[in-house]
Amino acid sequence: ARVGRVPVRLAIVLQPDVSIFYIAMPMLNGVQATRQILRRAPNVRILVVSMYAHEAYVTQVLRAGACGYLLKDSVGTDLLSAVECVADGKSFFSPAVAKVMLDDYVRRMAERGIPDRYESLSEREREVFQLIVEGRANKEIATILGVSPGTIETHRGHIMEKLDAHSAVELVLFAVRRGIIT
Repeated sequence: ARVGRVPVRLAIVLQPDVSIFYIAMPMLNGVQATRQILRRAPNVRILVVSMYAHEAYVTQVLRAGACGYLLKDSVGTDLLSAVECVADGKSFFSPAVAKVMLDDYVRRMAERGIPDRYESLSEREREVFQLIVEGRANKEIATILGVSPGTIETHRGHIMEKLDAHSAVELVLFAVRRGIIT
């Protein structure tokens, strides 16, 4: 019973900025550990490490109050970034986990009858959107696609309306959240 409980006691007593737990600890899993720590030390930020990117695990960890979910196979490359991010009050998710979360969100919105705004774009609007978020100007986009700058401006207006965006910056943010650009 000590393996999972000792780190919990240490986190409660020491109250570090960030505490890192494996989701599958013996005797006390990462979800239970997160709940216990946050009940007694609510300012500790929890980063959970797991070898599973399954929606159920991610959901349980987030509901328990963890601030990040890092896949075990990316610990070597992402651990420092994850800890810094979580310590700064932000959330961190391995890219594969972020994709699982986004796919789940899109699925739930579709089940509720809320359409994915990106899916409402025509194929041509998606091409224009991609070029806009890459930072290209209307004239350049027009040249690439073989149409007039006015046509691109019309497409841009439709894209912004369909995505409920009011600036190119909002379009870029949408593209980053959607995983279209990084």
